[in-house]
Amino acid sequence: MIKRIITIALVLFVMADTAVAVEKSWRVGVATRKITPTQSMWMAGYAARNKPSEGTEHDLFVKALALEDPGGKRAVLLTSDLIGLPRSVSQAVVEEVGKRLGLKREQLLLTVSHTHCGPVVRDNLADMYPMPPEEARKIAPYAEQLQRWMVEAIVEAVNRLRPARLDIGQGTARFAVNRRNNAEKDVPALRERGQMLQGPFDHDVPVLRVASLEGKLLAVVFGYACHNTTMDYLKWSGDYAGFAQLRLEQKHPGAVAMFWSGCGGDQNPLPRRRLDLCKAYGQQLAEAVEQVLQSPLVPITGTLTLRYAEIGLAYDKLPSAEQLAADLLSKNLAVRNRAAHYKKLLDTGQTISREYAHYPIQIWKLGQAVVWVALGGEVVVDYSLRLKKELAGRHAVWVAGYANDVMAYIPSERVLKEGGYEGETAMVYYGLPSRWATGLEEKIVRKVRELVE
Repeated sequence: MIKRIITIALVLFVMADTAVAVEKSWRVGVATRKITPTQSMWMAGYAARNKPSEGTEHDLFVKALALEDPGGKRAVLLTSDLIGLPRSVSQAVVEEVGKRLGLKREQLLLTVSHTHCGPVVRDNLADMYPMPPEEARKIAPYAEQLQRWMVEAIVEAVNRLRPARLDIGQGTARFAVNRRNNAEKDVPALRERGQMLQGPFDHDVPVLRVASLEGKLLAVVFGYACHNTTMDYLKWSGDYAGFAQLRLEQKHPGAVAMFWSGCGGDQNPLPRRRLDLCKAYGQQLAEAVEQVLQSPLVPITGTLTLRYAEIGLAYDKLPSAEQLAADLLSKNLAVRNRAAHYKKLLDTGQTISREYAHYPIQIWKLGQAVVWVALGGEVVVDYSLRLKKELAGRHAVWVAGYANDVMAYIPSERVLKEGGYEGETAMVYYGLPSRWATGLEEKIVRKVRELVE
């Protein structure tokens, strides 16, 4: 009788302990929406394209991962097979999610893969596309539907929260090349000879493994710092990041693979422009993730810390009326469109703003395991390397670019001084009035450190 009482007591103790463990575990929810346009549309990213899309390589998606820590604090990551998110779209999504779920700005992290084989998104790279009027009219309705898909995915992910385990690790993929320091035509021969490529790079592949308490993989989140620009054809495609996600989902049926882009503003997959290369880069990235999943991982314990801020980034010398008049005669469509926009402002008595007032910086701490920095714009690799060094400690440091708002390239002070596409001329295609003023790197890093500390 005594043994039976002891046995029952032990069973009850184990059951109670398990219940507490479940109650205090993290909870996650995952949801996806297909966002492939149902009609032919103008494709984003390359000014040389002169006609709309012609078919689909594979579908495009938005994917949401909702997290809830043991204390009940929530956050949602949204990844997407898009070239960029303008502030007008991301803010609309944030506002609607706030109404439906009560989530605040710091609780939502919106990212894009920066594929150049997706549709034009309203207000993103608006001055560069040579679209006829009938094509331009398709952009706004798609953007409205895109916002609905994003909101639906976020809401569904939160509504599907269930107990889960989170673990992190890090892999390596080596196909990213600094495009400012290495001529594309020279890269294959340099690699064949075993020569070092020039310029800074970041080959880390950070991985978040999300599994049920029984060990079934529910989602895998991973990043890489490289332009998603292997292909320039007229088919919808997530490029190498899309192929990597597909391969992981085929390997793990029922799991959702989610890619976020790191600070790859000056990094390219080289060589490129061939479908076999695109698939090969996707396979390399998927294999790097798979190796992490099969290795010992670091569990995430503790709670979420979420912070978000916006700062102003100053422009350099603003264009004069004379410069705008000259630019209206340019052979470059983007230069003409930008000049027409700012000339209209001046002609109607308005002024050109001296800064971009809403540059987004976001910090997520996943327990004591990860400090995740998310920066807006096409951020060059110098930021990732610097922040990983300066924030190094007992935690991993992940640095995402292309987050929350993709308004322009974000050069480091080094790249700004050197000039070139990422340092100066790309601003034309984003429709901004001039290059950035010096000092932007210190301003961004200072705000990151303030939010982290």
